Amino acid sequence: MNRNQIITLAVAAANIALLFLFPPYDFAPPIKGAIPAFEGFYFVFSAQPNRVINTAFLNLEVFVVLINAAIAFLLLRTRRQEPGRKKFSVQNAVLMAVAVNLVVILLFPPFERVQMVTRAALPSFEAFYFVLGDNRDRTIVTTILYLEVLFVLFNGAMFWLLFKEKKPEKELTPEEALALAREYQKKAPGK
Repeated sequence: MNRNQIITLAVAAANIALLFLFPPYDFAPPIKGAIPAFEGFYFVFSAQPNRVINTAFLNLEVFVVLINAAIAFLLLRTRRQEPGRKKFSVQNAVLMAVAVNLVVILLFPPFERVQMVTRAALPSFEAFYFVLGDNRDRTIVTTILYLEVLFVLFNGAMFWLLFKEKKPEKELTPEEALALAREYQKKAPGK
């Protein structure tokens, strides 16, 4: 593990600590059967009446921080530089695009108005709003948010595999080819 990877792990640990110190809260009205609405981010030890931690969104935030840390960990690994090999590859670009997409997805999650919330299997959807904006009468549609994250991760993994660089095959010199042919001839059955 190199110095940059250690810094990456430290930054990820600090981010996760911040996420748990200022978790996302939903306002739970005292009315029986009322749907909680996204309220914002508050200090975890402050007394907030009628507010509950939105654990689905918190789990997703932690998940995205860990994935981005893993991506940074991979991008910052030290490798032997082979002659003729590019320092920046398409695979690295795919990893960075996935990290940026995950951050944007969390900054602009899907919201719906609290009045429109139903207990249906497929939630309704209003629009994407900035998560730190005024969202008092909206709630985050975590089902759609999870689907967005899964699609970004799946597509990122597929593109990463698609753009995997093939190692150039070493061409044999005539002497090496002759030696290999003689060795094969000695091992051939029946001779």
